[in-house]
Amino acid sequence: MKGRCRIIALMTISLAALGGSVFPQEEIKFGIINSQEVLERSAEGKKAFAQLQEADKKYHGEILQLDDQIKQIENRLTTQRLTLSPEAAMALQADLDKRRTERQRRAEDALKAMQQLQFRLFDKIEDELMPLIEQLRRDRGLDIIFDLAKGGAVAIDPGIDLTEELIRRYDASKAAPPIK
Repeated sequence: MKGRCRIIALMTISLAALGGSVFPQEEIKFGIINSQEVLERSAEGKKAFAQLQEADKKYHGEILQLDDQIKQIENRLTTQRLTLSPEAAMALQADLDKRRTERQRRAEDALKAMQQLQFRLFDKIEDELMPLIEQLRRDRGLDIIFDLAKGGAVAIDPGIDLTEELIRRYDASKAAPPIK
């Protein structure tokens, strides 16, 4: 909570400074959203989280099966070590190594799959939200909308974007002869 208040305060101070020096006649109007909260509380966000939990449960189950297989082989090696022939013990050890490698790979694959699924689901929601955010900005007459979860502007009035002006001034300053 303190972090959010600090971000809001810094944005307000920055906007006030920007407004006072760049737009002395105009007041910059801004709004704030929290995309993380939108994900957590919207119907589509809840569906996405449910899909992620279902996928996680599936991958977790697969890894638990491998863990059980590894424990069974470890138990056989421990309890039967004295009665196993050297070849049988080596075969069990090789099987154990193979299962451990398979488990590691399965865990890595599951992590990648979960990350890709999360990206696809959340990216889809973000794509659907952007036109709504832009419409909200226009409807409320706002110049900028900040996203607390991302720490930056997600929608701005192109009229207040000073990038081109800054590029022109910077290029001009480099093209001008140095001041002596």
